[in-house]
Amino acid sequence: MSALIPALIAGAVVGLALGALGGGGSVLAVPALIYLLGFTPAAATTAGLIIVTATSLTALFAHARAGNVRWKAGALFAAAGLLPAAAAGATASRLPQPVLTAAFAVVAALAAVRMLRPGRTATGPAAGEARAARAAGTGAGLGALTGLLGVGGGFLAVPALVTVLAFEMRAAVGTSLLVISANSLASLATRGATTAGVDWAVVGPFTGTAILGAWDGKRLAAKVTGPLLRRAFAMVLLAVAAFMLVDALT
Repeated sequence: MSALIPALIAGAVVGLALGALGGGGSVLAVPALIYLLGFTPAAATTAGLIIVTATSLTALFAHARAGNVRWKAGALFAAAGLLPAAAAGATASRLPQPVLTAAFAVVAALAAVRMLRPGRTATGPAAGEARAARAAGTGAGLGALTGLLGVGGGFLAVPALVTVLAFEMRAAVGTSLLVISANSLASLATRGATTAGVDWAVVGPFTGTAILGAWDGKRLAAKVTGPLLRRAFAMVLLAVAAFMLVDALT
């Protein structure tokens, strides 16, 4: 019972982030599972994938109804990342837990910095072809990180869609949820043996409130400007990254 209230609160925050920002679910869920609910880093990454898969599918449905999903680009991103996600997920358990925690923090910080300094919009007649190639390459990298770090990839997909493919923020948020869902499912497929030890008494309520929070997040995204969402997303990532990096190095 003592873990139920923190699980419910953390789930609501994770769902709000996924619904409003199209990412940040795992990057918030994994620290919450470790520091609030006592999970080991390995167990937290698996549980985080379960939570984020269910929540991102719910949020994807809501954003699709609003026309915020670029299906072609999202499918290319997702397809390119499936095999890397599965391969990296199979090797993640062999790495020391402090290394995983530090890597998680560094990647989150780099994504935040890029969100605060978005790249230029691609232009010219070959922009479409160049974007497709960049989408495939970036998608493969995101898939590998998803499998390795146990994250859905949204906190990296959103910056990539904004800065590499020049998506406006709402389209990046909606499309990233497609990428998150596909990458999370691929990574979970390689972690089947580890899901047997998941504490469902905690993960179940966490997931339930996250799903409810995702609907509220979707409504919030419709009321807040894209640049403000992007800056808020980046600042949350920086704060979480700093906390986890300090913890990994001490």
